[in-house]
Amino acid sequence: MSDTPPPLLRLVGMVDRLNLLLGKACAWLTLFLVLGTALVVILRYGFGIGATALQEAVLYAHALVFMGATAWVLQRNGHVRVDIFYQKFGPRSQALVEMFGTLFFLLPVCLFLGWASWDYVSNSWATLEASSETGGLKFVYLQKSIILVLVVSLVLQGISDLIKSIYRLAGRLPTSEVTHG
Repeated sequence: MSDTPPPLLRLVGMVDRLNLLLGKACAWLTLFLVLGTALVVILRYGFGIGATALQEAVLYAHALVFMGATAWVLQRNGHVRVDIFYQKFGPRSQALVEMFGTLFFLLPVCLFLGWASWDYVSNSWATLEASSETGGLKFVYLQKSIILVLVVSLVLQGISDLIKSIYRLAGRLPTSEVTHG
């Protein structure tokens, strides 16, 4: 028997690695959030200097931390879950709950969010929207695009989790390989 995983599990591995890298990169932005915010406060109240571009960069980083790392949090099973029953379920029942949640909640919400935000983001790109503040950043369209990063990464992670659940239900993926993260 070959050691090469089936194509769908290779896809799962690629999606999981992509979201892991994106999530870890976004997590490191929290250091910038702390340092950038501290610098803005010191400049403003210590020296009377406004730093609009730095303030906006902190806002961009904040958006990336939360929206860019969301799929990684899902992958690591770090999202909020009311698991009164889930913890007591066996692996097959947990896989069914994951499949149901992904198919009927996660994916529809992501698709709605992508559909609802598409015009918002594309209009921003069409005008290469910039900050309305003097000294602000000229990349508001990039900040708004983070919404689509959220949608794409969550959809990909949802598909990855769905594939893992199907393999788990079929008994073709050991429970230890299915745990998130």
